[in-house]
Amino acid sequence: MTRIPETDLYLPVKRLLEGQGYTVKGEVGAADVVAVRGDEDPVLVELKSGFSLALFHQAIERQSISDAVYVAVPAMTGRASYKALVENKKLCRRLGLGLITVRLSDGFVEIHCDPEPYKPRQSKPRKARLLREFVRLVGDPNSGGASRRNSLVTGYRQEALRCLALLEQLGPTKAAIVAKQTRIVHARRLMSDNHYGWFERIQAGIYTLSPKGVQAIGDYAVELENISAAARAAGQSEAVTSP
Repeated sequence: MTRIPETDLYLPVKRLLEGQGYTVKGEVGAADVVAVRGDEDPVLVELKSGFSLALFHQAIERQSISDAVYVAVPAMTGRASYKALVENKKLCRRLGLGLITVRLSDGFVEIHCDPEPYKPRQSKPRKARLLREFVRLVGDPNSGGASRRNSLVTGYRQEALRCLALLEQLGPTKAAIVAKQTRIVHARRLMSDNHYGWFERIQAGIYTLSPKGVQAIGDYAVELENISAAARAAGQSEAVTSP
């Protein structure tokens, strides 16, 4: 892909600001664009051919001069570009920066957000889900920073493994007994949903291991032992490993 010169962004941004009554000059001091209107704080714009850490570093540095700092990048098309725009717009808001894109085909300039103090807004449902998953996990099965999502051990997978191990010990078992011995109140729904394909219902309310479940006992032997050790340390007595 051909690199877009940052100077191609200058005239469209200049025209936008001049249309709002600013006097605009390029490359003043360390700033790419400086716009002045009366006694107001100057508007500073950092121009870049794309989003980068350097762009945000520069824009943050300009905030020591003015609260009105924007970053400007070319407008791109495509799903990946749209996702990048959405994510970087969030970042701009958190940093108190404005965001401008320039469509180079016709010079159309769009302001996606203006500089303003960031007011973090926490999500109580998301916090509750996080804490539920924290409590749900037995022990500490994952290394912080692990990037392969499918390899992470979740609380749900641990619960499925606990049900799996009990069925391997007892054979076909009523879901109510599995729920009682594992202390997983939703064990019946978990085995019925059968997300991993490990369970097989042989009669109403009675479950056993599927062929995939038998294989999983070996595949997850280490994790089953880790769950068992963590359960013992916590003073729990449910069976999670085969005898």
